[in-house]
This record gives sequence, structure tokens and C-alpha cells, in this order.
Amino acid sequence: MIFLTFFIGLIVNFIGYVPPGNINLALVQIAINRGIKQALQFIIAFSCVEFFFTYFIMNAADWLSQQLSLTTIIDWIMTVLFIVMGTITWIHRKKAPESKAYSEHDSIKYGILLGFLNPVQVPFWMITGSYLITHEWIETGRIALVIFSIGAAAGAFFCLFIYARSARYVQRKLDLSNKAINTGIALLLFGFAGYNIVKQVYLVFFKH
Repeated sequence: MIFLTFFIGLIVNFIGYVPPGNINLALVQIAINRGIKQALQFIIAFSCVEFFFTYFIMNAADWLSQQLSLTTIIDWIMTVLFIVMGTITWIHRKKAPESKAYSEHDSIKYGILLGFLNPVQVPFWMITGSYLITHEWIETGRIALVIFSIGAAAGAFFCLFIYARSARYVQRKLDLSNKAINTGIALLLFGFAGYNIVKQVYLVFFKH
């Protein structure tokens, strides 16, 4: 049962990080501009925070599910994050990667920061966690949730590691410039922000 709990956490969170988002795109930039070592440090730091983040949300899932305005607040927070990250990426899209050696602490700090600034995981675990608990796929005991959260952290690690490796591979094979990559990432981030804005406008003014 312990292994199954770990495996479910790993698979579910691996799938959760497959769709492009602010974390994936930030990692792609690090992998391309700073190298795989810096990307790996980012992933490890982020995955450690993911463990605590998942454990907290799973314990608070019942309370969080009763907060009707929480999803709206998270959507607006993510919209701001997407706009800020997209703007920064767009402004620096023509800037060539610097050849200087980055401090290993830079990527670690960035991984920790984005680990905490990852509100999209709240509704993800509210929905997925509630489903898993309701259908008795996992138990709600302290040890069980610790094992589940370790699996979730491992799932995030493996998915992001594949993203980092793929980014370097695609850049080498297609000979993509830093400008093209940053432009594409910026447009994706702006697209995510636009989607959230349209969604909230629809919910407020058109959905009855």
C-alpha cells in the first residue's frame, strides 16, 4: 500500500506538470541559457518545496474546497504572474545568453521562490486530491500523506527533468536562437494570461 501511494503521487503530479505553465517555461529558459546543471539545481530545489506544498494542500483539501472565491483569486494571481514573466521575457528576448558563470545558489533560490509562487497547484490538488481520497485510492493518515507527497515531489522532478533535457535537445537539433525561444515563451505566457482574463470576464458577465 505504501508503494502504491508513492506511485500514485508520482504519476498524478508527473501528468500535472506535462502541460506548459510558468514553471515549465521558466525551467526551459534556465536549461537553455544556463545549462543543464543549473536546471537540475532548480528542479531539485523546486521539488523539495513541492513536497511541503502538496502535504499542506492535501491536509487542507476539505477546507480549501469550501472556499468558493479561491479559484477566482488564484486565476488572477496566475494572470499577474504570467504577465510579469511574459513581459520580462519579451524585454530580454533579443539579449544573448551571458557567458558568465552563474552561482549555483541563483537557480536554487529561483526554484524555491517558484515553488512557493505556484498557486495553480492549489486547485489541482483540491480536485485531484479529493477524487483520490473519495475513491479510496490513498489514505488520509499522516504517514500515507507524507509518502504521497514524496511521490508527488518525485513526479514533479522527473517531468521537469525531461523538460530540461528536451529543451537542450530541441535547441541543438533545430538550431533555435535565444531570441526565437524567448519570443515563443513570452507569447505563451501572454496567451495564458489572456485566457484567464477572458475566463473571468465570461464567468462574471455572461455565465448565469
